[in-house]
Amino acid sequence: MPVRILSALIGLFNLGNGLFAALLPDRWFLHAPGASATGPFNPHFVIDIGLGFTAAGIAFLAYAWRPRYRLLALGASGFVVFHALFHLTTLASGHHAYAAVDLQIALLAFAGLALCWPWQAAVREDAA
Repeated sequence: MPVRILSALIGLFNLGNGLFAALLPDRWFLHAPGASATGPFNPHFVIDIGLGFTAAGIAFLAYAWRPRYRLLALGASGFVVFHALFHLTTLASGHHAYAAVDLQIALLAFAGLALCWPWQAAVREDAA
């Protein structure tokens, strides 16, 4: 049950962030920590990112609802984990202005990956 609750929370966070970016890209760009420091506003890019987070959110919510959708969440983890790795490389290269945000992104991404990693599947599916 804790796995399903954590998956739902990660799913809601990603879905909320994704819908915010996809539906209100200009507002998301202004409110997302560090986004406006990356260059001028590009609605196409922000909406693309928003749709990626929306898909990840839906996948984690599906997994929370039905544990048999673990592989869906695992696939969605690819986007959020690679996004987190990008943030960690900027942090490692000395850009510490948004260190807390970078670490939060990494924590959520790797927590989601750990929740749906296949080596835990047999234990969780038996409990569901």
